[in-house]
Amino acid sequence: MRDRVIVVAGAGGPAGRAAVRRLAAAGARVVAADVRPTSWDEPGVTAAQVDLLDADGTREWARRVAAEHGRVDGLVHLVGGWRGGKRFADTDLADWAFLHDVLIRTLQHTTLAFCEQLAHSPDGRAVIVSQTGAQRPAQGNAAYAAAKAAAEAWMLALADSFDGTGAASAILVVKALLTDEMRERRPQAPFTGYTHVDDLADVIAGLWDRPATELNGNRIDLTVARPR
Repeated sequence: MRDRVIVVAGAGGPAGRAAVRRLAAAGARVVAADVRPTSWDEPGVTAAQVDLLDADGTREWARRVAAEHGRVDGLVHLVGGWRGGKRFADTDLADWAFLHDVLIRTLQHTTLAFCEQLAHSPDGRAVIVSQTGAQRPAQGNAAYAAAKAAAEAWMLALADSFDGTGAASAILVVKALLTDEMRERRPQAPFTGYTHVDDLADVIAGLWDRPATELNGNRIDLTVARPR
């Protein structure tokens, strides 16, 4: 990871913070982006406040990142959100509008802004975290599962664009993410099949140790990992 330049979008959330710390500890130069102001004490981390729903602003920011660092070797897209309910008939399409922006539109803007830099890197990596519901949606999660499925399709199209390069576009699949705070609030809960954010961060950092041909266009199931 030494001196690789990796952009983490959604760096202010629990998964984003874990990923930033893990990547920085491995020696990467990390650009930690979030819509809200964030601060970091870790060496090698640069904070960026970016509205990823602004397509032109995202492209301009990507140009600044490439100009400042000379290249971009990774895009870790961890912008997330959830809306849902119990019954399909009760689905609120306002939830779809929200999830479309948060889970799809931000991904479109970041990947379009950084795809050429990633393709030119000898080992560029783009990764998102998806959820099992994208393949097996429950009725109350129709909007969320549809958004996740669309995000997966977008990443597969990006993977096709990377064919013949050293870059890879990968999808990490979880049931749900787990944090230490969740454990503290519910110490007796089993959290079966959940993926701890620190374990997720380890997997993300390990993507640069695996060949592009093994990763590109693939869904990597993390649900079998035991929670911490």
